Amino acid sequence: MDTTSRLIMLLEVVEQGSFSKAAEVRNIDRSVISKQISKLEEELGVRLLNRTTRSFSLTAAGAEMVKKAAELRVLLQDTVQMAENYHQEARGLLRITSSSYIGKYYLLPVINDFQKRFPQVTIELRLDDRVIDMVSEGFDLAFRVGEPRDSSLIARKVARNRMLILATPQFIETYGEPKEMSDLAELPAAAYSSNHIRFESISYIDDKGKPQEQPITPVFKSNDGEALLEKVLSHTAFCTAPAFFFADHIDHAQLVPMLTHVNLPDYSAMYAVYPHRDLPVRTRLFLDAARHYIGEAVPRWEHNIPGLDKMYLPK
Repeated sequence: MDTTSRLIMLLEVVEQGSFSKAAEVRNIDRSVISKQISKLEEELGVRLLNRTTRSFSLTAAGAEMVKKAAELRVLLQDTVQMAENYHQEARGLLRITSSSYIGKYYLLPVINDFQKRFPQVTIELRLDDRVIDMVSEGFDLAFRVGEPRDSSLIARKVARNRMLILATPQFIETYGEPKEMSDLAELPAAAYSSNHIRFESISYIDDKGKPQEQPITPVFKSNDGEALLEKVLSHTAFCTAPAFFFADHIDHAQLVPMLTHVNLPDYSAMYAVYPHRDLPVRTRLFLDAARHYIGEAVPRWEHNIPGLDKMYLPK
């Protein structure tokens, strides 16, 4: 292992917060990392870490070396990506992260077709609803709803994301069809809920053009779109959700949009997120394929919702 590699290893130890976690990420023994950091200190002739049996702290020299190591890692990544862009054929490993529903229903079809066209590309798809650190975890591309909070990442809008208020015909027969937004407060609702997002009201624009919030009464909460769908299909709750979740079931008349005269603002759009503008060939081609499949002007799921172009619009 050369000095550059050891510097990157030092950076990973600091980012992970311990030798053990850094070793776990690399799938190597903790002692290997400890020995390599010691060798780095010998090479540079300066102590980088103050160690105890359970923790460590950076020396002043160590803090400076970590800054340089971060710059070095970015330079190395940029160099590799630049070289890959000269390949005429897509090849190599493409690591993609996505929320579970988007990955299963909108990315897998793209992946299957993409690998038929580019068999030398290996794809790893990580389905995870938590927001990850793309750089430290080594992902090339992420598909998420909403813009990333990390301003250092590049975000490209893939598709708009319209909101719907949905129930089954049987639910409407049992509870009656709401006429105004205030009627929803009396109806049982299924609502998305996670560590970061909770739907306990519905945003809409009133007749005077002012934003309003209508509280709802969730009797079932989940962070999984399929679980919410099953609850709504049980005829025991209505749901407010982005169109891409339930489009096929609306097309098959299993779900009915309600209060379509109300002006519902779009939910956060779907974005493709990546760490660098200079994309490798395989990443750029996959992003193009995903955008083409999903459809930018009119997302493919909207084609499955009859009359959506006349629903939930400003008056």
